[in-house]
Amino acid sequence: MEIIYEDDSIIVCHKPAGIATQTKKIGEKDMESELLTYLKGKGEKPEIYVVHRLDQPVEGVMVFAKTKDIAGKLSKQIAQRNFRKRYYAIITRESFPEEGHLIDYLVKDSRTNLSKVVEPTNPRAKKAELEYHTIDRWDDRKLLDIELFTGRHHQIRIQLASRTAPILGDSKYGGIATGRNLALCSWSIGFTHPTTGEEVVFTTKPQGEDFLDSKIAN
Repeated sequence: MEIIYEDDSIIVCHKPAGIATQTKKIGEKDMESELLTYLKGKGEKPEIYVVHRLDQPVEGVMVFAKTKDIAGKLSKQIAQRNFRKRYYAIITRESFPEEGHLIDYLVKDSRTNLSKVVEPTNPRAKKAELEYHTIDRWDDRKLLDIELFTGRHHQIRIQLASRTAPILGDSKYGGIATGRNLALCSWSIGFTHPTTGEEVVFTTKPQGEDFLDSKIAN
């Protein structure tokens, strides 16, 4: 775990792929428990609040609140779609359009923990929206820079997979199994600081092996 920024209100860090944001499984590490241990080790009150999540096999930048009041302020920004999130994703479909604005309607299947694209008239459907553009390519791979406008369950994964362009390593949605975590990284997050009112942006670089041959690794 890498701490990117910290003050009295928030902690911003890089979540490694393979670690859950929060889990009820006994003995399994998660970001919440790791940060509580970190704060306790500094002699601070071990209090941390989860305000957004990243899937366990996804790496990237996350923000956590240090108090319940700050968590409420950040959660309100998320609900009002004032969080600005960008992701890097590697796909292996060379013919995929160089850029695009994708809108779908998704339903989560709680039994399988997978999402699927449905008709907009489905009463359970939730709108999912993102934009992407290609920023690098090598071999049969394309690196996409994605701006996420909504935060649906497995949104990027299913929106790309439904267009026969699953993320590398995402075997749940038809991607090529690599034995590694997903080639998906939340590299930028921006929001209004809940205490100062300033607009802040925090970034990180992917650490996954699949990104090493891309220009963003240098």
